[in-house]
Amino acid sequence: MDNIIEIKNLTKKFKDFTAVDDISFNVKKGEIFAFLGPNGAGKTTTIKMLTTLTNPTFGEIIINKFDPTKNSDKVRSSFGIVFQDPSLDDDLTAYENLDMHGMLYKVGWKERKKRIKQLLEFVELWDRRKDLVKHFSGGMKRRLEIARGFLHHPKVLFLDEPTIGLDPQTRNHIWTYLKKMNEEEGTTVFLTTHYMEEADKVSDRIAIIDHGKIVAQGTSKELKEQTHKDSLEDAFLALTGKEIREEKVKNQAMSGRARAWRR
Repeated sequence: MDNIIEIKNLTKKFKDFTAVDDISFNVKKGEIFAFLGPNGAGKTTTIKMLTTLTNPTFGEIIINKFDPTKNSDKVRSSFGIVFQDPSLDDDLTAYENLDMHGMLYKVGWKERKKRIKQLLEFVELWDRRKDLVKHFSGGMKRRLEIARGFLHHPKVLFLDEPTIGLDPQTRNHIWTYLKKMNEEEGTTVFLTTHYMEEADKVSDRIAIIDHGKIVAQGTSKELKEQTHKDSLEDAFLALTGKEIREEKVKNQAMSGRARAWRR
């Protein structure tokens, strides 16, 4: 199977602090890949480099055969993204949010109309298409953001803590939607989450980053066997330690990332 993401010796420095330290990994086409790590481990900085929001200090990135530092427009058209913090326009309807996104990605009117209906029905929001997003629950907003991420048929969908703060029922529904879209459209999913049971259940492969370095890669089963643990959470703790972590570097707030992306 071909790789859709290739990372080689990727490094990001902020003055004297190395946030991402010489990491290398690949993501195969059509797989669900979990990128896990404690707070401050380098996950967010890595995603920012992959999604053209910041350039690496050293190293190589290839996404859908393009280098984000040289072909940012090509790379951006290749992926969708769901930010950790909400990035919808609350003063627009559900339909208008998706329609605006489709126009930004130059999806034709006929295709856009068809695609919006298909996706809103898929995430069970078609009946609420004319409602302002400000009146939606957190779960409804997240479902709408996921629908928006799929609108332009991306090759890769980046999910940064997509189910944070949601109840178990909503989380379960969201992963049902995502897995079905992954299977039906062959979209590669690159996700971060602190819910180890989610990563265990949905991911094909996992990479764990800590202190800016990749400390383990493999399937959930392989990571459990490597650490002689029965659960992915215990394997994660064995690899990264049990101390509470604080964010070491906050380059931009998540909402700032969303604003930068929309620009």
